Amino acid sequence: MATTKAKKQQDGKKGGAAGAERAPAPKREHAGVGIPAPTPRLKVYYEQTVRGRLQQQFGLKNVHEIPKLTKIVLNVGLGEAVKQPKLLDGIVEELELITGQHPVRTRAKKSISNFGLRQGQEIGASVTLRGARMWEFLDRFISVAIPRIRDFRGLGTRSFDGRGNYSLGLKEQVIFPEINYDRVEQVHGLDLTFVTSTDRDDQAFALLRELGMPFRGDEAGARR
Repeated sequence: MATTKAKKQQDGKKGGAAGAERAPAPKREHAGVGIPAPTPRLKVYYEQTVRGRLQQQFGLKNVHEIPKLTKIVLNVGLGEAVKQPKLLDGIVEELELITGQHPVRTRAKKSISNFGLRQGQEIGASVTLRGARMWEFLDRFISVAIPRIRDFRGLGTRSFDGRGNYSLGLKEQVIFPEINYDRVEQVHGLDLTFVTSTDRDDQAFALLRELGMPFRGDEAGARR
């Protein structure tokens, strides 16, 4: 009996030691807590370099007249979402990975019987980027995503809308490195719209070109 009792006490001590080892480690705050996020690199370049160049190029006396980028809109429309709603879930997830922001699902504004479309039905998703996220996305888009476009020969300059905004269509979402090609259910395109503060296409073109957008050289004079 004494031997059995001693053994139980010994086992209890071992169990207590094992329990102590399994106890979760105390949480520590991240080293960056309280430190403000650094200003996006491309925004610094715009403020220190691009603004002055644009002011001199167009002879703008008022600094508030200098064109600037106000927002970038990413939009995906998928007609197949009418019959396969799960495809839209994948698009929402991909847009969130690309932009770091949760997308908004877009709905049909009216019913079209020929396409089996009902008013209010979800048919796509969109994201509107402003501020730091806008600048960070533009930086990654220019330096990482565009070079991954197959047979790329420069961006066209005939997609300005006459009010200082530029639209661009991409055929594949897989040019963004955040997308894992092995997990892509369907390759699809997306539209990007770059909205500026000016209503002149020539100023918007100069702004985007100064920021690094690789326009085609043979069409560069079209906006001058």
